[in-house]
Amino acid sequence: MSLRRLGNVRGAAGPPSPPGRRARPPAPGAGRLSGAAREELRRRLLGLIEGHRVVIFSKTYCPHSTRVKELFSSLGVDCNILELDQVDEGASVQEALSEITSQRTVPSVFVNRVHVGGCDHTFQAHQSGLLQQLLQQDPAYDYDLIVIGGGSGGLSCAQEAAVLGRKVMVLDFVVPSPRGTAWGLGGTCVNVGCIPKKLMHQAALLGQALTDSRKFGWEYSQQVRHSWATMTEAIQSHIGSLSWSHRLALREKAVTYVNSYGEFVEHHKVKVQQLERGLPGRLKVVAKSTEGTETIEGIYNTVLLAIGRDSCTKKLGLEKIGVNVSEKTGKIPVNDEEQTSVPYVYAVGDVLEGKPQLTPVAVQAGKLLARRLFGGRSEKCDYVNVPTVVFTPLEYGCCGYSEEKAGEVYQAENLNVYHTLFWPLEWTVAGRDNNTCYAKIICNKLDNDRVIGFHVLGPNAGEITQGFAAAMKCGLTKQLLDDTIGIHPTCGEVFTTLEITKASGLDITQKGC
Repeated sequence: MSLRRLGNVRGAAGPPSPPGRRARPPAPGAGRLSGAAREELRRRLLGLIEGHRVVIFSKTYCPHSTRVKELFSSLGVDCNILELDQVDEGASVQEALSEITSQRTVPSVFVNRVHVGGCDHTFQAHQSGLLQQLLQQDPAYDYDLIVIGGGSGGLSCAQEAAVLGRKVMVLDFVVPSPRGTAWGLGGTCVNVGCIPKKLMHQAALLGQALTDSRKFGWEYSQQVRHSWATMTEAIQSHIGSLSWSHRLALREKAVTYVNSYGEFVEHHKVKVQQLERGLPGRLKVVAKSTEGTETIEGIYNTVLLAIGRDSCTKKLGLEKIGVNVSEKTGKIPVNDEEQTSVPYVYAVGDVLEGKPQLTPVAVQAGKLLARRLFGGRSEKCDYVNVPTVVFTPLEYGCCGYSEEKAGEVYQAENLNVYHTLFWPLEWTVAGRDNNTCYAKIICNKLDNDRVIGFHVLGPNAGEITQGFAAAMKCGLTKQLLDDTIGIHPTCGEVFTTLEITKASGLDITQKGC
């Protein structure tokens, strides 16, 4: 096939514009394109978009396409136009475009490699001034997007931007520990967070299951021991495979990955530097007791403060370009579109001030940011209805508001709080406490008793919370919960039978099975 009728247009007046350069055809073939031919077509389309200031995919008979072409003509802007009804295999071109942009119709407009969208979106961008901003952008930058930090949010944003045809670089470097331990791609979650945490949590649950199993009739005489070395080796092996898969995904999407530290040196300029890996210097530590007057002094190579995570923002050169950073936390304040105090710098993930430090939140925020920047979309990340779980021996899951926060937002008198203790069936024979597990929902009286907070303390709380989180996104109410048939006997069914409110003061302890 060949792509024809790619021409330049400037104003409506004057002689016809000369024909543009034709794209090279892939291997000949009839009907639906093969995988290789489709990928070649996609590559050529991205090259076409990359190489021109304005590209309009159009059809000669489409009135919406005509309106858009007349708009750019009135602005005196040179455009490269591909009329899909006058090219061989135009349907395949349109299908490839839909994979790139998620838009199946024409016109499909790109300005300085940013997908503006169709007719309505283009005119909206014109009226808001966004179109003029895009037309004025300097196309001479080496990359459309540079991501500093290869965590979940950064990788998500980078890959989505690459899918949308952007030229992307990812910089990621974590200083090795004094013992030489280094991280791979994936950030906290993959290397020292969600993944190893959940796997070690599973190891602990298996130990508890061994204890409970005797009550269920299992007999074993051999002494059971746990090998920490075996567990950690298996977990580290899995983490290594995940880091490798992240590198492979970046390579497949043509994202440039550099295992180096990134630092701003001036506006729109980032330098890359392979930090020293040597042992740290010696530190004098003075510790004073909070009770009494005891003071301890010592000289150490390493000091661990096990009080949470720290934001690595101090050496990024953010002060050189004017990005506001919290002096207290080192985190970055952003608006509801993850934009910092410097308009072209955005932040997602754990580095955000006042936002949940959760991998799925970072992934969602990064993906939506890329779509807004390069895909003509407008969806923003929901930071309120976020399901999460604490993988302690007894899991705790929640979604939406805490009772305290809900009271601040909606006023306590406008809330109904339903709660109960419950006893999982699996715990009965094992003889475990019948008043340890807890369920609670917070409902907004002024909005049809809509569930705005969900909390559960019990086995498999994460699996339970995930399903109810989807229901909350759909507008779950107390009545809908009451109308739902529970699965018996499960822990999740307790939410379909809640009757006691906190305001009633009634007893919620379990007296029997």
